[in-house]
Amino acid sequence: MVTENFRGAILMVLSMALFAFEDMFVKLMTMGLPYAQVLAMVGGMGFLAFWASLLRRRRRFWTRQLLHPLLLLRNLGEVVGAIGFTVALALSELSSTSAILQALPLFIVLGAALFLGEPVGWRRCSAIAVGFAGVLLIVRPGFAGFQPVSLMALLAVVALVVRDLATRRIPDSIPSDQIAGSAFLAIMLGGLAMWAALGQPLARPGAVQLGQLAGCMVVGVGGYALLVAATRIGEASAIAPYRYSRLVFALILAFLVFDERPDLPTLLGAGLIVASGCYTMWREAALRRRRLREAGFASPC
Repeated sequence: MVTENFRGAILMVLSMALFAFEDMFVKLMTMGLPYAQVLAMVGGMGFLAFWASLLRRRRRFWTRQLLHPLLLLRNLGEVVGAIGFTVALALSELSSTSAILQALPLFIVLGAALFLGEPVGWRRCSAIAVGFAGVLLIVRPGFAGFQPVSLMALLAVVALVVRDLATRRIPDSIPSDQIAGSAFLAIMLGGLAMWAALGQPLARPGAVQLGQLAGCMVVGVGGYALLVAATRIGEASAIAPYRYSRLVFALILAFLVFDERPDLPTLLGAGLIVASGCYTMWREAALRRRRLREAGFASPC
């Protein structure tokens, strides 16, 4: 018998596969277009998609809620994260950039402990330290294999932590489509600002680039839809570890499409990040179950 958690896990893996293809399309576009222009194009298309979604449900996009301080902070994190990730994809390898991005859940746990006061025990702190060691193995600061552009991927992780922590505090009255649409609008404006600041030439997209943009939007929207479906069907603790399958797909695409062959330190670092992240998720789930049991025992019912 197929369980709900099994269905959720399958949907999560499919979602991560589509997100890996999205990263591939972005990198392909940056090979033929300035990366600031690619960022603006992706942001503009995403904004139109979510604006259309709001219009279909007879809801307005332009409201005073767009000026909520936490939403502005979230969008700032989204912009900086998108810039860092796009630059890293354009100027470095897909495999190493994707591996660094997998440290995001660990950094979120650390940020929640530092800024939101959420309790984090020594076990999860140790897992975060192991994950950070994995990042250092990939980045290798001070060694011969060090690539300064890999710091842009690390900047993206820090900025996305800000985004996710701010998202936790955004009022429920602001629709998800409006949040996502405002994020893509901010990415478009950020791309245009970076294009103006860097003085990159404005290139006319050809049929190939337009096809890559269309593919990027299709797999991006599809991945988002499958992610939402997975989180609604399966238990969070059961399906969350399957998020790391994105790295597996990224490594395969990096080899097949870009002829990348990650070296041993990069693979070891990626392994440490994934292992520590999976342990952190398992530990959070165990603590959640224990709190629920204790609450049940304490209940007068």
